[in-house]
Amino acid sequence: MDYQWYPGHMTKAKRMMQEDIKLVDLVIELTDARAPMSSRNPDIDELGKNKARVILLNKADLADENQNRGWEAYFRERKFQTVAVNSRTGAGMKQIQNVIMAACREKIERDRRRGILSRPVRAMVAGIPNVGKSTFINSFAGKACAKTGNKPGVTRGKQWIRLNKNVELLDTPGILWPKIGDPLVGRRLAALGSIRDEIIQAEELSIWLLEYIEKQYPGLLAARYQVSEEQKAAALLGDIAFVRGCLKTGGEPDYEKAAAIVLDDFRSGRIGRITLECVSDEPVTGR
Repeated sequence: MDYQWYPGHMTKAKRMMQEDIKLVDLVIELTDARAPMSSRNPDIDELGKNKARVILLNKADLADENQNRGWEAYFRERKFQTVAVNSRTGAGMKQIQNVIMAACREKIERDRRRGILSRPVRAMVAGIPNVGKSTFINSFAGKACAKTGNKPGVTRGKQWIRLNKNVELLDTPGILWPKIGDPLVGRRLAALGSIRDEIIQAEELSIWLLEYIEKQYPGLLAARYQVSEEQKAAALLGDIAFVRGCLKTGGEPDYEKAAAIVLDDFRSGRIGRITLECVSDEPVTGR
């Protein structure tokens, strides 16, 4: 499976971020808690290398709780201010203001010494497509002030949002990097929905996902679909097709429809709390 997706608007978005980075004090990077390293764009590290940094593990309610704690510790050890959040429900959001202030403590102290007491922290919100940047901004601001959608690439224009007297946010479009060199990273991002479904092979992806869940989270598939996990993933997908009534003319399983159900159930958390990338995994390379 070849994961290359870098449409023209991403080139434009990256160039815009390069221009805007000098306007901000802080980069707030959202990742998907189910794959915290794979869902980080390495370009953001380069863009924000001289800025204060915050990493938010978003959609934490969909991820393995133990892994959430492990990833929070991992990033904090590397000097990132880090919080696991659920932007949709607001869980963890009350910590964000304090985390922003902590990340920008030096800047705030420097302003105070210069007699500047009223300039807000200006933060760029960045991340790959579909990690929930706009939902985070709406939740943090308490009103719908940024476009949201359940497909990657909804937010494409520059938006400054004044949250309060202390913080202003700059929303940015989600951007991937030009070529995903590691197939495993590509599979994780495709499973999360950060790569458009139109360009992936859903059946192949769902079989990989079923294999992973069988191994790492035994019992979840049996509980969700009332099927036996004592079989290969391709046969398991066929059983799911029968159980869910995904049949072609003649009674043959419709693997494509069953694959769509599996992916949707995973993305929505209906299968269970699953992390695709554990802290103990080897560091991501070749992204």
